[in-house]
Amino acid sequence: MLARLTAEFPDLTPSKLRFLEERRLISPARTESGYRKFSAADLDRLRFVLTMQREHYLPLKVIRGYLDELDAGRQPDLPGSATIAPGSILSSERRLQRDELIREAGASPQLLNDAVSSSLIVPAEWYGEDVLAVLRALAELQRSGIEPRHLRGFRASAERELGLIESALIPVARRKDPSSRAKASELAREIVGQLEIVRGSLIRSALSRLDQ
Repeated sequence: MLARLTAEFPDLTPSKLRFLEERRLISPARTESGYRKFSAADLDRLRFVLTMQREHYLPLKVIRGYLDELDAGRQPDLPGSATIAPGSILSSERRLQRDELIREAGASPQLLNDAVSSSLIVPAEWYGEDVLAVLRALAELQRSGIEPRHLRGFRASAERELGLIESALIPVARRKDPSSRAKASELAREIVGQLEIVRGSLIRSALSRLDQ
């Protein structure tokens, strides 16, 4: 299982795998001698969970609730996303080279350069779906006269939020049990999700004042 997925998810470890099993996100079968036996369906399910964490910052309890609904034969809407089934999104993660990224985002090479200069995108040989979404957003913002240089403060804000998250993780990070790292990772994602809610509320509140 690890060999199949670590190329896509480098932070996947045996302890995180056990942690996800403890949280009932995956339920591999057991051999007579007690070894875990993962099926192709388990692999797809795990890839789905990891993708939802990485791409949508969803807490595990939200992902588990969604999967429970699917297991019950229903087709729920995943919070923050369209109605999907695991098989439809698991294979959607791609890796794009620079020219492919620019073309699919409808952006110019200069816009990508400006985004890198403004610390909004980290330069790399390959880019994922998250960077594609950012560059598409920057292309749309540029049409409204908002350039990457206007968003430099976003990096500073992200660094401040990272400081808050790291402080909150200290009690968990100090624990020595094998699943501590996985628990810290999950807690970090939950905090990010809550911060997004607060940030969105503040922006909507400010916009409502403009309409008055």
